[in-house]
Amino acid sequence: MADSGRLPRPRLPAWIRVKVEVGSGREEVTALLRDLRLNTVCAGARCPNLGECFHRRTATFLIMGDHCTRNCRFCGIPCAVQPLPPEPDEAKRVAEAAAKLQLRYVVITSVTRDDLPDGGAGCFAAVIEAVRRRLPETGVEVLTPDFNGDADAIRRVLAAGPAVFNHNLETVERLSGKIRCRATYRRSLKVLALAAEIGGRRIPVKSGLMVGLGEDDSEVLAAMRDLRDAGVTLLTVGQYLPPSSSHWPLARYVTPEQFERYQEAALAMGFVNVASGPLVRSSFRAEELVGAQERVESEKTGEKM
Repeated sequence: MADSGRLPRPRLPAWIRVKVEVGSGREEVTALLRDLRLNTVCAGARCPNLGECFHRRTATFLIMGDHCTRNCRFCGIPCAVQPLPPEPDEAKRVAEAAAKLQLRYVVITSVTRDDLPDGGAGCFAAVIEAVRRRLPETGVEVLTPDFNGDADAIRRVLAAGPAVFNHNLETVERLSGKIRCRATYRRSLKVLALAAEIGGRRIPVKSGLMVGLGEDDSEVLAAMRDLRDAGVTLLTVGQYLPPSSSHWPLARYVTPEQFERYQEAALAMGFVNVASGPLVRSSFRAEELVGAQERVESEKTGEKM
């Protein structure tokens, strides 16, 4: 819980105000998700980009329920010690939604399920496979929890052939233990390094950072270097916005100019592509971010021929 003695949240700056999108696209996605009984991280985590993404007829699917076994202080998804079991037909319903929305690129994330023996790795694999069967040309990006560092779980997800493996570091090392529940900074780096190693660097590895939690810019740069050393090639950096007054308090609004400096620094470190901005989120316009990785790999292949 946030300390009662904290200062009030700073006034929302102009650059972070979101245009409310309405229209048939948003209505269609909302109705489809309701009919197929699917959750999205857009709604569950109260993402500021929900209106834009739904308006563009896309969404980030949240599998294995809408309650998490962890209670991170930055996240709006509710916690439950023993969530309901995953639904056996969920993968089929996600594939159906992707087909009806005619998605060329699908992003799948989940609540953390420490109650499951494999942490939900099998559910991720099932969704990847279901979407690929229904839409063979569609890329599937996964944004996974840490699976408690289980290499077999990571291997199972990668064996299903995702287009991108994403796991968020979330914040700098000094703050990680304060805002994340059970997850650790070093274990997240281990997960990312394992994904890069197991995937033979053929499957791009991606991660994300939030800023505005109380870190300083030198700590952000240090976290970026740690991610790059772990084999991460795609990076997102976005503004932290507390889901409620009971969550971790906001320390600052980072300016667009500083986000540009983060991007420049990350590219100089060797990241293939970086999305850095106040409203950037892990899966926001994910297909555009991975496009640069594909171009680089294509150029490397051409050079070897």
